[in-house]
Amino acid sequence: MVHPIKLMITETDIAQKFPAKAMFVVPKKNFRKAHDRNKLKRRMREAYRLNKEEVYTSANEQNRKLLLSFIYIGKKACDFQAIETCIKQLNKKIEKIVLTKN
Repeated sequence: MVHPIKLMITETDIAQKFPAKAMFVVPKKNFRKAHDRNKLKRRMREAYRLNKEEVYTSANEQNRKLLLSFIYIGKKACDFQAIETCIKQLNKKIEKIVLTKN
């Protein structure tokens, strides 16, 4: 977990086109208005899209299929730069986990 985003990783044996699938969640409890939740999800999706190459290459090298859940747990909305740095740090953690797991 890198504040304000929490990551949950699940490894699967289900055949999928790409080595990793991601979903992005912003709870209604913290952000009541849909446009606020949608804005944060768009920011997380774009940050992940720009920085997913490392995750894909490490998962391909180890021949693993991953399901990733990015959950926004912050109480206040962050700007894109803050979200992108969190996603980058989480992607590095994913790489370490995938490469060290046998």
